[in-house]
Amino acid sequence: MKAAEHTQLMLGWWRQAGVDRADLAVKRLSGKWIWHRGLPLTALPFPWARAENVRGAEVYIRPARVYAWNILFLDDVPINTAVRVARKYDALVIFTSREGGCHVWLRCSQKLYEEARLTAQRWLAARIDADPGSVSGEHLGRLAGFKNWKRGGTWVNAIEATHRGRCWLPAPALSCRQNEEESRVGRPASKSTTYSDQSESGREWGWVCGRLEAGCHPPTVYKALVDRASSRRGRDTRRYAARTINRALRRLGEKEAYYTGRRER
Repeated sequence: MKAAEHTQLMLGWWRQAGVDRADLAVKRLSGKWIWHRGLPLTALPFPWARAENVRGAEVYIRPARVYAWNILFLDDVPINTAVRVARKYDALVIFTSREGGCHVWLRCSQKLYEEARLTAQRWLAARIDADPGSVSGEHLGRLAGFKNWKRGGTWVNAIEATHRGRCWLPAPALSCRQNEEESRVGRPASKSTTYSDQSESGREWGWVCGRLEAGCHPPTVYKALVDRASSRRGRDTRRYAARTINRALRRLGEKEAYYTGRRER
């Protein structure tokens, strides 16, 4: 395949996985970073990126920040391991160099915000010999169809892009992390399990309290609640989400409810 075809194969897999916006980053030889953030995949400036790459710049990409996505990034995965993952789950394997191995973009069964992606990445990296230093929930990966100048100009190619209809389930990784947090702070498993209100609002209230009890950042919980409740609450979603977060914070002993959601974009 030609270089541009590798790029399109990568983006096509992302689209099928549900990713429609990305951050494109170029690192020049001088060390300067240039960013194009939150662009639709069709609006990414590939001709400009190719010109930069020809002049020695490294080209990176990631699903746009702030949003919840159902793909996870793993770095420096041995090629044999990466291929086995792609033969079992829906996955995109990007060969970066002989020394660096592969990047793996793994499709999950649910959308995850950065905090949860970080937890899942750490759990997976320890099990498949991926780089533990490249788990941040928002880590950049190399864009297929461009040269990796760090490794002598090796072409970055998409070597597997599978759509088997089998997604990885992050629940074991997330529950493991939540149990560790609960153990550390000395709290029992989420108080939300004791709530009797089984209405949709009641379930969301219990879920919010449980996440905050587990130590999740209020803005992260707020964004997830907006995504979860938007189809039901419509234009009232943001007010409802902010009110729910603030009530939960007061319940947990905060002197003042400090999160309003007004800065959410």
